[in-house]
Amino acid sequence: MDHYILTILAVFIGSLIVFFFRPSNQKNLKLLLAFSGAFLLAITIFNLLPEVFKNNNFPKRTGVWIMVGILLQKILEYFSKGAEHGHIHLDKETTTIPKLLFISLGIHAILEGFPIHHTEGIILGIVIHKIPIAMILATFLLNTKISRTLIAVLLVVFALMTPLGTFISEHFTAIQNYYKEITAIVIGIFLHVSTTILFESNAGHKFNVTKLMVVLFATVTAYLI
Repeated sequence: MDHYILTILAVFIGSLIVFFFRPSNQKNLKLLLAFSGAFLLAITIFNLLPEVFKNNNFPKRTGVWIMVGILLQKILEYFSKGAEHGHIHLDKETTTIPKLLFISLGIHAILEGFPIHHTEGIILGIVIHKIPIAMILATFLLNTKISRTLIAVLLVVFALMTPLGTFISEHFTAIQNYYKEITAIVIGIFLHVSTTILFESNAGHKFNVTKLMVVLFATVTAYLI
């Protein structure tokens, strides 16, 4: 039950920070995003990858599913405008629900919930990843002309998507039979999202020592968990 609560809380924490404090320091948000990306990447490499290749008689097939995940995330980002790694480029004058954005974010969130109860440490990676994403999403929504009530509903729905994925993976036998294949897809998604966050160029292509230290700290933390 804890893993359900934690992923929901991550979205609410990120949203409440924006609702009550309206943070304007983009540098701190980018560092938080960098930490979340590095942590998610490290957890994927240290925990998820060994899991799907352990006692695996078809490693190349698993590699194919990982590539499917990478390509799927690329397609999802076309519709979400890059919200998964910290960018949303939509019309601020909109008064309607950005349906494609929420469908793509929903698919991403449901899939990332699948390995939570199987893989040690992945819950923390997802929680740390979701907080800045929720902040970015809430910030965008608050800058549109969508009603505050509808924004709250949208954020609640978004918060429930990852627990829904976890619930499906725990209670549907048909899904459990393809756990490794689905997890391989999730690995591909995580690899794409986290590397995009980490390797996006800084302004002017400058070397950022602070970001490097944040990434190293996140990596070491993930290894020690």
